[in-house]
Amino acid sequence: MLMDRIIGAYMFRKEVYAGVEKDESFTSTAWLLVAVFGFLSQLGGQAGVLAARGLAGWIIAAIVGTVFAVLGFALSAFVISFVGKTFFQADVNFDEVVRVLGLASVWQIVGFVGILSIVSAGLVCILSPLLIVAGILSLAAWLIAVKEALDLDWTKTIITVVIGFIVNWIILAIAGTILGVLGFGAAAALGGL
Repeated sequence: MLMDRIIGAYMFRKEVYAGVEKDESFTSTAWLLVAVFGFLSQLGGQAGVLAARGLAGWIIAAIVGTVFAVLGFALSAFVISFVGKTFFQADVNFDEVVRVLGLASVWQIVGFVGILSIVSAGLVCILSPLLIVAGILSLAAWLIAVKEALDLDWTKTIITVVIGFIVNWIILAIAGTILGVLGFGAAAALGGL
């Protein structure tokens, strides 16, 4: 059933998001998906740290990045829930937003391909467009997921998601700054976050 939902998320099937919105047992699974896909994405994104800081530095950078990614996700879900309820009178709660966005986070797995930059720094030129496309697809997944959870029209959904995405980007920028201060700046600057 989980694989069917993940495949449905990759296929942008809105009924999959509608199903997890109502499935209260999916909340812990959604958090797990965010953490696992976030960690795998961070492993790929922080691959540049491997050469500079070694295996331990790479893992530490990936863990720190994952913590911030999960925090950014949580804050984004809260903001999306708050904006939807407060400004657009959506009938939604935080857990429903977590469930749909947690499923939409499956697109983060594409970040793992960044690990190929270990083989050759030149692959970054090839991987960067792929990661940009994955980011756009991730935004599309968030839009579909939030539309299903909040039952708003597209304009209100877009406004709500953009606000949530901005919050997430701010958290990730803070994480990049912290990683830079800790000496992991090259990976953060190269798109590790």
